[in-house]
Amino acid sequence: MIHKIVKFISQRSRNRRGKIFREYLDPRKEDRILDLGSKDGTYIASVIRYRNNVYMADIDVNALEEGRKKFGFNTLLLDEDSRIPVPDKFFDIVHCSSTIEHITVNKNEVEKYKSSRKFSRVAFEHQRRFANEIRRVGKKYFVQTPNKCFVIGSHTWLPLVNFLPRSILIKIISFLNASTWPKKTQADWNLLSKQQMQELFPDAEIVKEKVLALTKSIMAIKR
Repeated sequence: MIHKIVKFISQRSRNRRGKIFREYLDPRKEDRILDLGSKDGTYIASVIRYRNNVYMADIDVNALEEGRKKFGFNTLLLDEDSRIPVPDKFFDIVHCSSTIEHITVNKNEVEKYKSSRKFSRVAFEHQRRFANEIRRVGKKYFVQTPNKCFVIGSHTWLPLVNFLPRSILIKIISFLNASTWPKKTQADWNLLSKQQMQELFPDAEIVKEKVLALTKSIMAIKR
């Protein structure tokens, strides 16, 4: 039952964020738009009705190819080094939704980091480089991430899980992945606060997405 409720809330939130993106940045057909962390492009396709000038970017080559076939988007294959292989200010708009929290450590080394403090420190430096790349390649940008203090963990659908020590979190995720729990995940995320988002994006306006008076996610928007 809980996963149905969370999916419903998540879909409403995605729709709301898409509306905020369009209202703040007013994307136009002639704008060159980059969507970072696209997967197969399904979400950005629901946000922007244009196709020719939209670039999908991801580390998953298969997802990019699927998105290219489904939607006709341009594709940009990324490495895990946070570098975006285009010149400065190449894009009119950079869109990045629920991605920056995953720009942390090498995916093969995620479970080696048992200390919450060490993982957060290393992860934040990767996120800083990623944020600098967004600011470098985009004239305008929209970067959204889940709020680290929200009561439901968006990556596990469990309450208060974001407040647990990392060593315990890894064990819980391992158990969930081996069970029938519908939300499978990897402990690769480093959630950010409003203050950290402002530090990463000093030229942006910080906008909060609210659910029942609680901040569900944080958006850094430069227009």
